[in-house]
Amino acid sequence: MLNQHTLEKLQALRLLGMAEAFRAQAEQPDIAQLSFEERFALLVDQQWNWKQNRALARRLSNAKLRHRASVEDIDFRSPRGLDRALIRSLAQTSGWVGQHQNVFLIGPTGIGKSFLACALAEKACRDGYTALYARATQLFRDLALARADGSLRSRLAKLAKVDVLVVDDWAMAPLSDLERRDFLEICEDRYQIRSLVLTSQLPVAQWHAQIGDPTLADSILDRLVHNAHRIEMQGESMRKKRGGKES
Repeated sequence: MLNQHTLEKLQALRLLGMAEAFRAQAEQPDIAQLSFEERFALLVDQQWNWKQNRALARRLSNAKLRHRASVEDIDFRSPRGLDRALIRSLAQTSGWVGQHQNVFLIGPTGIGKSFLACALAEKACRDGYTALYARATQLFRDLALARADGSLRSRLAKLAKVDVLVVDDWAMAPLSDLERRDFLEICEDRYQIRSLVLTSQLPVAQWHAQIGDPTLADSILDRLVHNAHRIEMQGESMRKKRGGKES
């Protein structure tokens, strides 16, 4: 009866990890061999792990990543020019996020740019950072709708708080005036504060022309390229090799 009351109180306090550990301890015949301090430490550890796992699940859900990708699943065997040392350095502790650096993934369609971008973002989530994935067309469409209903400032403010913003298929088409102004706002909000991951089929040298307005293009690229890691990929489409999957 005492144990049941304790469980109910732990659940009421939303200490669900501790409640589960307490229930498990009650079913272990040799638990009495541990001291009170040892048993209590196990309860606290379980609550801590439960809370951390919940927070990670929430970050991954909010990130809306296109692929269920992880850095452990990156395929280095296919000849596509991946710099293993650079990727391992980026993935090790997600230090590039803490240093507010950007990552550019450049290469032809199907080469695995989106998968790699999602893998880096997923690792950042595991390291305690927030992330958000969006295709460039989707991002600009959402911003246009936000402008129409008067919520643009709020939308941009939310984007500015995300530690890692992944923009997929960047610079695939020339930007409109509103699109380049919105993207300059995003870059300004994130410069030396947050990180961007951009994937593109076009080399960085062609981005200026795609942005369009020379003055705005200079401003955007000045905030992007000077603190960015470039991963240039090449080779055959991974989708052709693996029936639609890339890694």
